[in-house]
Amino acid sequence: MAKEQYIKRHDRVCAQLHFSICTETGIQLEKKLWYEHVPKSVETNQGGKVSILWNQQIQTDRTIPNNKPDIIIRDNGKGTCMLIDVAISGDRNVIKKEAEKILKYKELTIEIQRMCNVKPKVIPVIIGVTWTISKSFRKYVSNIPGKHEVK
Repeated sequence: MAKEQYIKRHDRVCAQLHFSICTETGIQLEKKLWYEHVPKSVETNQGGKVSILWNQQIQTDRTIPNNKPDIIIRDNGKGTCMLIDVAISGDRNVIKKEAEKILKYKELTIEIQRMCNVKPKVIPVIIGVTWTISKSFRKYVSNIPGKHEVK
């Protein structure tokens, strides 16, 4: 797969997830269709309880190299933080890539827990180039707020 095709597919998956999360958490969006949606860096719902960060670095006390997941959902009402990272991978590497994503953000989850007193959760969304998914894909996606259709 050419690099620009990978980027387009990655960005479409991220934008669709972002749109669904915003819709589910009550964030008002300018566009009514996910494929017209252009995510903003930070979205917050009216009560200010839920913030969604798009492609933002997390500032920590220590230097952590992997501190920029695709989407971060901070729910102050529930005291939770979700780190969502999307990847388009070779079909044979889907399971391996899931494990890599979880390990990649291990240090960051420890630091977030220490700094913010919340239990962060890493959610890898890994899709093969021919739309192959792992057995645990549905479990991961079901933790993300919104309606996500997996066929």
